[in-house]
Amino acid sequence: MIMGSEDGGFVADLRTVLRGRDFRRLFAVRLIGQFGDGMLQVGLASYVFFSPERQATASAAAAAFAVLLLPYSLVGPFAGVLLDRWRRRQVLLWANVVRTVLVLVVGALVIGSHAGPLFYGTALATLSVNRFILAGLSASLPHVVPRHELVMANAVSPTSGTVTAVLGGLAGFLLSRAVGGSANEGTDLVVLTAAAGVYLVAGLLALRIHPDLLGPDLRGGLPDPWRAVHHVAGGLASGARHVAHRPPAARALGAIAAHRFFYGVSTVAVILLHRNYFHDVSDVDGGLTGLATVFVATAVGLVVAAVVTPVVTRRIAKEWWVVTLLVVAAGLQVFPAALYTEPAVLVAAAGLGVASQGIKIVVDTVVQESIEDEYRGRVFSIYDMLFNVGFVAAAAFAAATLPPSGRSYAVLGVISAGYLLTALWYARGLRRTPAAAPTSGAAPPAPPPGPTAPGPAAPPAGADTPDPPPVREAPPTRP
Repeated sequence: MIMGSEDGGFVADLRTVLRGRDFRRLFAVRLIGQFGDGMLQVGLASYVFFSPERQATASAAAAAFAVLLLPYSLVGPFAGVLLDRWRRRQVLLWANVVRTVLVLVVGALVIGSHAGPLFYGTALATLSVNRFILAGLSASLPHVVPRHELVMANAVSPTSGTVTAVLGGLAGFLLSRAVGGSANEGTDLVVLTAAAGVYLVAGLLALRIHPDLLGPDLRGGLPDPWRAVHHVAGGLASGARHVAHRPPAARALGAIAAHRFFYGVSTVAVILLHRNYFHDVSDVDGGLTGLATVFVATAVGLVVAAVVTPVVTRRIAKEWWVVTLLVVAAGLQVFPAALYTEPAVLVAAAGLGVASQGIKIVVDTVVQESIEDEYRGRVFSIYDMLFNVGFVAAAAFAAATLPPSGRSYAVLGVISAGYLLTALWYARGLRRTPAAAPTSGAAPPAPPPGPTAPGPAAPPAGADTPDPPPVREAPPTRP
């Protein structure tokens, strides 16, 4: 008997797929590897932002966000080219070995107080390999579970991996406190070395899987990798052309790209405020605790948006809900954010969480409704790239404009004006092309007449991340 959501939901699904020996072995590689991911991110964040030996700057934040996000945008679309050419069991083995070595190199750079291009380049390479492994784990699932259990496996695997990554981050935090109390190069090195050890264990666990079990199932010989890369690039270009002829989708992507830019500038400012303004630069624990509280407030806002957005969009057209949220985000920059107190920042963070997730839910739905099915994968790849590159561009802008304290009324004004201009631009487009009627219940509104076919309802905020782009396996929630 197949036990699914009818018989107990997530736990029942997990129990069902864990009956398969090969799934258990692949699952162990994922869980151990993502536990190491959490430890690695704690070590990197502590070294870059909260080491007493250095003062965090907007430039350091920009470099850190580039390292964290660019692999998901630039490596993701092309990872499948090699995953469809090499035996995936070997990929899981050797990629874990490679990132073990890379993390040790990062640790050596930390102990040598290197925080320049070599440090960020090595960290970028490490996280790029990580993205490659996550794609390989997803591509391997059909080889270790029966077809009728594949939906279950796809539901429980990323969710369990994300929970494990959070636990790894907690373990890294506790380890750093146990060996050194506050963040410093020695404790960061211990955390990074522990992460490298965890990665090595994940690689060794892959040896329990038969080398040919995970595929790929090649027919007609190995594919030409350069031809495959060209095919991916051509697919992205054709997806962009398709979007250009679908004004609702093009507007929606433009709106969320603008939002991610302004939200990214706010995020960098909040990090600097808690590192250099609200607390003494030597009070590392106070800064970390304050920033963690902001992340909790943001998460509360994300949950509120997930509850409120379906209710609101039953009463007004969902595109006008985006306009409303953009205006709200603009107002939050004036009040309470401009007060520059910790309670004010918490309120603004919760409000921006509502705006961020509400916009994301609507944009997902609009893109799904407006894009023909055969183009959806390519268009959501473009969506993924815009989502992350917009944030990286924001970090670069913040590096050029924010003071070390993060306190700047001029930058708040730019963010507020940017949100307002985006709202006006989006509303003007809606007046030219009438928005769809409000939704009813869980079903999405019917798309406007035209050649496009309606798509499925927007995916709910999953357990893997509050607002995951539908084509990738996302990391833990971003602020």
